[in-house]
Amino acid sequence: MLTTPTSLLGQLNELRREMDRVFREFAPELGLTPPATGVFPPVNVWSDGETLFVEAEVPGVRLEDLEITAVGNELTIRGKREPMTGENLVYHRQERGTGEFTRVLTLPVEVDADKTEAAVRDGVLTIRLPKAESARPRKIAVKTG
Repeated sequence: MLTTPTSLLGQLNELRREMDRVFREFAPELGLTPPATGVFPPVNVWSDGETLFVEAEVPGVRLEDLEITAVGNELTIRGKREPMTGENLVYHRQERGTGEFTRVLTLPVEVDADKTEAAVRDGVLTIRLPKAESARPRKIAVKTG
């Protein structure tokens, strides 16, 4: 049977999902913390012409544990979500990951890092990134020859 790249990728994704499921199921019994599934934090990126916006889901991450940097067309979101602690604490299910994370996004244009703003509301980090002057469209005057 001939395997196409698309079917092979599907099989590999299915294998990864099954391995993740098995690890999540047995990790607590082995004293291990199951990995967070997917990419963290999940993000949305859009623009309104002059500004790029990035939304990232960061529930449970304290403001002092977030670090955001922008250079050229690259945005980095770093942070840490602490595990719950307490006497006699026993997890029966743990799907939300803990620990340090780094997410690096390549943006479609360069941004003005000096004018970048960020705020968290209801566990959603919103980053406002004005486009760099060099990335903004310019109207070019047409002269007669």
